[in-house]
Amino acid sequence: MADYSKVVAWSGKDALADSSAAKVISGADFHTEFSAVETAVNTKADVNGSASEAFSATTANAGTNTTQVATTAFVTAALAAQVAYPVGGIFTTTTAYANSAAVVAAVGGTTWTAFGAGKVLVGVDASDTDFDTVEETGGAKTHTLTISEMPSHTHTYGKSTTSENMSIHDINGLRGAATTNTGSTGGGSAHNNLQPYITVYMWKRTA
Repeated sequence: MADYSKVVAWSGKDALADSSAAKVISGADFHTEFSAVETAVNTKADVNGSASEAFSATTANAGTNTTQVATTAFVTAALAAQVAYPVGGIFTTTTAYANSAAVVAAVGGTTWTAFGAGKVLVGVDASDTDFDTVEETGGAKTHTLTISEMPSHTHTYGKSTTSENMSIHDINGLRGAATTNTGSTGGGSAHNNLQPYITVYMWKRTA
């Protein structure tokens, strides 16, 4: 009750003459003073140290770092964010949060950045140079095979060498040809490399 001020001017009575009626301390003086004390006490939190005693306070926004009272709701949210999502943690969600502040309000922390757009997560593998560094990226959504990537294969084709079906010109042409090509097929387009997937929003906690 540091903000309480006495109502009765007790010290002023000492300066009065003994003959002054105001020098007398009456029951009314005590009544006035104790009534004011009662009113002041009733405005304070009723905390008596009992384990069952409870009082309420306003829950601060996530990330608040002041000397104000921390409610159980604030502490629970802060601990959950620290344990579940420490700095460097990845938060996945189907909620479209507008920005870092919106994520902070939802799960705690201080700063979040959008993470992994258009990519899947792969565990670090120290034995594979493609996956041996954290946040290493690679891969392609589509790919066009090169000749060296195509499986080794042959094509068959039919031809008639009977004199009834081939002219002298055809026979001479085959006799002098080192190779004979088959007809071509296929379009040469890039093929799809996508695995089955489902999209979510990902955020990385940076502070």
